[in-house]
Amino acid sequence: MTPNIGSADRVARIVVGLLLLLLLVFVSGPARWWGLIGLIPLATAFVRVCPLYSILGFTTCPRK
Repeated sequence: MTPNIGSADRVARIVVGLLLLLLLVFVSGPARWWGLIGLIPLATAFVRVCPLYSILGFTTCPRK
C-alpha cells in the first residue's frame, strides 16, 4: 500500500496513542480500557497507512 501519513501526522499519532495507552496505567475502573484505543493510532503511525485516509482520498505525505 502507498503511504498516506506524513511525518508530522505520524508524530502526532504516536503521541496520542501513547497518551491513550497511559489510561491503562493511571485510570481505574472500566474507563481504563478506553486506553486500548491508543493501539489504533500507534499501528497506523508505524505502518504509515491510514485506512480512513485511503477511503477519503486524503494524504499528508509530501508530493513527489
